[in-house]
Amino acid sequence: MHSSRNHIDTLLQHTGAAQLDPETESGPVAMPSMRTSTVRFANLAALDRAQRAKMTGERGVTYGRVGLQTHEAFEQMLCELEGGERAFLAPSGLAAISVVLLALLNSGDHVLAADSVYGPVRYLDKTILGRMGVPVTYSRATPDALQAALLPETRVLYLESPGSLLMEMLDLPALTAWAHERGLVVVADNTWGSGYVYRPLELGADVSVIAATKYLGGHSDLMMGGAVARDSDLCRRIGETHYALGYTVSADDVWLGLRGARTLGIRMRQCAANAMRICEFLSGRPEVLQIFHPAWPDDPGHALWQRDCTGSNGLMSVALDMDGARTRRLVDALTLFGIGYSWGGYESLVTVGDTGALAAHSYWARLGDERLRDDSVIRLHIGLEDPRDLIADLTQAFEISREE
Repeated sequence: MHSSRNHIDTLLQHTGAAQLDPETESGPVAMPSMRTSTVRFANLAALDRAQRAKMTGERGVTYGRVGLQTHEAFEQMLCELEGGERAFLAPSGLAAISVVLLALLNSGDHVLAADSVYGPVRYLDKTILGRMGVPVTYSRATPDALQAALLPETRVLYLESPGSLLMEMLDLPALTAWAHERGLVVVADNTWGSGYVYRPLELGADVSVIAATKYLGGHSDLMMGGAVARDSDLCRRIGETHYALGYTVSADDVWLGLRGARTLGIRMRQCAANAMRICEFLSGRPEVLQIFHPAWPDDPGHALWQRDCTGSNGLMSVALDMDGARTRRLVDALTLFGIGYSWGGYESLVTVGDTGALAAHSYWARLGDERLRDDSVIRLHIGLEDPRDLIADLTQAFEISREE
């Protein structure tokens, strides 16, 4: 679908490679973790050049907080994945979201947000943006619905595709066209696609944010986020705020992210293949009302996924025809699925839908099926285990869940 992506797996292996020592003409295969608090310069002229670069929004390194070669290599990797001009690292995905919104908004500005966005965005709104005098309105992510919520002071359209909870695919080209006609900056959470199977900047977004904690890291041992922009002015604004807030990421964490990104493609493809096997199994279970997974043909957003994505991953939500107590028995009976709130690692995980978040999510009501219950939705991340074992585990858990 994206001709420029033909060689992305090759780019993942060679982007940000360690340089050879010009004297020994040798060097490491893997980029080392370059830790430092202080950067030293050959002379003042070299320091002046770095200062000027920093002031113009380039990657001018004058202090260890910005990071050295390891950080630069991972930032370059994010730019290759997302098709952006500059990348900025943050201690978590939410931190990346925060730095972007704080960079783009002033007191009195207004944000339009898709009602399906990552839950902690609402907490950022409640605790920080609201206190700053920046109201956020959550709306169904269609041009008509957004137009009805548009205010003269609206400055940012914040999206996530597919959305959290129920994996709702958005028509990003249509939404970005609508937003740009009204002078809005479009920020898109791309953690699901991670730049490998989905590229919001190519579809019209101005800034893409990713929780590298998930598929980029890939081993459930890393907390990190990234923001990638494709416009020089936006890069400058984000860079100023990023530096002013003092965000820094450990070189060791960046090294983990860089290492994980080398196998991003093969892991995502295998998780996606395993997830389809689980979807096929679940579709035949009488307890399953609906599967929310864009690659699944019966998903409401499947056509948009076919048009805009180049692949999928292992994340899905499943609505069950059972009450909350039985749903909990099912989850507790699983042995190969860890109970946890992350995803994108090598392992399979399960959580029960957040009742409060689902209740606030208007897409839930739009489905129009009275059998769907907030406390009977489970989110599964299908990892790298043999899907036959995962199916056996789900089968025994369904049976145990029948027991009172």
